[in-house]
Amino acid sequence: MKLLIDENLPKRLKEVIKEHEVYSVSDKSWQGKKNGELLKLMLNENFEVLITFDKNLQYQQNFSKYPISVIVLNASDNTFKTVRSLVPEINKLLNSDLPAGAIEISES
Repeated sequence: MKLLIDENLPKRLKEVIKEHEVYSVSDKSWQGKKNGELLKLMLNENFEVLITFDKNLQYQQNFSKYPISVIVLNASDNTFKTVRSLVPEINKLLNSDLPAGAIEISES
């Protein structure tokens, strides 16, 4: 599965999601792109999943236009230490049939 780590998350996150083809926004030189433009770029390059800390994305985009799954991380902060604790749940989702649209993972 081809994944994109949004620029609001630590790039190091891709080091702990190993079973998939993972890129960061900076790997693709897509920093500063608006959400709609980012989703279009992802479609053009056959990305299947966006992992983001942007809780508003799921309310701002019409996912019927973008058959991409978006995993929204809901945690106290977006530091690597905090986000890394969500990786088992991220991997569990990535190994299931993900629907298009947003899926939220919350910190315990």
